Parts: sequence; C-alpha cells; structure tokens
Amino acid sequence: MLKITVPASSANLGAGFDALGLALTLYNRVWMEEADGCRIETTDGAAVPLDESNMIYHTARLLYARCGRPFRGLHILQENNIPMTRGLGSSSACLVAGLLGANTLLGSPLSREDICDLATELEGHPDNVAPALLGGLVTSVMDGGRVHTVSVPVTERIRFALFIPDFELKTEVARAALPDRVSREDAVYNLSRAALMTAALFSGRLDNLRVAVQDRLHQPYRFPMIPGAEPIFYTAYELGAYGVAVSGAGPSLLAIVDREAEGFAAQALDRLRQAGLKGWDVRLLDCDAGGARVDFTDEPIRGAGPLTD
Repeated sequence: MLKITVPASSANLGAGFDALGLALTLYNRVWMEEADGCRIETTDGAAVPLDESNMIYHTARLLYARCGRPFRGLHILQENNIPMTRGLGSSSACLVAGLLGANTLLGSPLSREDICDLATELEGHPDNVAPALLGGLVTSVMDGGRVHTVSVPVTERIRFALFIPDFELKTEVARAALPDRVSREDAVYNLSRAALMTAALFSGRLDNLRVAVQDRLHQPYRFPMIPGAEPIFYTAYELGAYGVAVSGAGPSLLAIVDREAEGFAAQALDRLRQAGLKGWDVRLLDCDAGGARVDFTDEPIRGAGPLTD
C-alpha cells in the first residue's frame, strides 16, 4: 500500500508566467494499491470522477503503458485538501500523485526528471507540476521535450497568505483571455522582474518584492475575471505585505508577508468583511521544501467505493 502526499503550488508569482512556481504547505493525500478493476473513493466526498476518467487513475494507467507493463487496475482513496479550480495546482497534484504512485508500484523505472517531463507533457506547462514534484521555489524551462528545473529554498523570514474565494476560474478560461502576442517592451519588463523575484525570495532581499511581482503579460487580463481582486491587493499592501500576485490562473491571490505577521489573516478577513467582500478565506502557509513524497504503509484503504471493471 502506498501513501502519496503532494503539496499545493502557486504558479507565476507575478512576472514569471509559465516559468516560476512555489510549493506550499497544503497537501492532497492519495492511498493507492493494485487491484482488479477501478475502485475510486474519497475521504471528503469531493466531486471527483469515481471511474476510469479520474485523473489520478488515468495518469497512473498511462505510466504503466509508457513503461510497457500490464495494468490490472487500482484501488485509490483521495483526500482532497487543495481547493479545485482556484489557481493552487490541484490538477497538477493529481497528475503528480498518479505518476509517482504508479512509478513506485512498478519499482521506480522512471527518474523524477522523467516524471516531471511526462507530467508537463500532460499539463502543458511546468510551473505547477515542477514545484509539486520537487518542492521549494522552482524555475522551469521547456526545451526539446525536456523540462529543465532548478529548485531553491526561500528565505525563512516570510510566509504566504492565500486569499481563496468561494468561486471558481477554470484555467482554460483564464488562458483564453490572454493576448497571442506581446511587445518587446512588455517582454523585457517581465523578464527582468521574474529574475528579480527568484533572487529576492532566495536571498531575503524582501524590499525588492513589490517590484518583482509586477506583470504585464497575464494579470491585467485576469483581474476583471476576479471580483474583488483590486481591493484585496490594496488591503494586503496596507497590512504590510511585501508583494501580492494572482496565484496561477486565479482566482486565488497570493500575498508574501513577514513571518512575524501572525495577525495578518484575521485582520485581512476583517477588512474584507468591512468592504462587503464575502466568500473569501485567508490561509497562512509556508513554502514546502521537499515536494511530493511516497510512503509505504500497512494501513488498509477503508471504505466501499464503486468498483468498475
């Protein structure tokens, strides 16, 4: 029996569109074992497919096929703590869980680099799958079918406040709002700030973060799709945030705050209520440094989910 733990992730971090990502201390957990047929269960009643279209099951089956190994089926139990369609890497967490679990069941024929390549092929971009797999602050580049990544720790002086709404924003909808072409001026604007973001988070030069999160490639087009985004940015900065950005495709927002700012979440929620912004939650998280992990356990999968041959 395997237990797979995969962190949430926040992509882009402002200017690092499709290149920067950060693993966070919020986790999905998956228990997996080989079985005859398809049996999917959840611990929380989340609205996930309980048949072979389930993303974890589907990606695990795909890895078996890529390795040329026979596939009987899987028994899977999901614990879904990462909010879905909120810009926090829930789909990437499922991809990574399915691939890592299947690879472990097969005796680990693929390296983590191979799994990152395959997960990126399935997801289309590495900015969530790479931090979910590797942990830390990850810079990723796709070249010739391979993903080149570097994961570095972030300074311990900061935490990350996630503003999570009760409404969804599908990635494909958020991407459809982006222009097909950008000017050289805007490209240079983002490149310089993405480089500054990586150096600032690693070195602890927190005074640079307010500039580093600035973006011209995606956030201006996604802001109108996130009701309340502008006043939340203003509130976070007023409460002392070093930088604020749209998390991934949205609609969640990420604020980088001082580790000593223990009252930040409560104060932010109070400000949002005063402004009439309902349905938002604020969670303070750290950067997950280790990424996804697989543990062997003797604990049986409990429950009685449907079995599909």
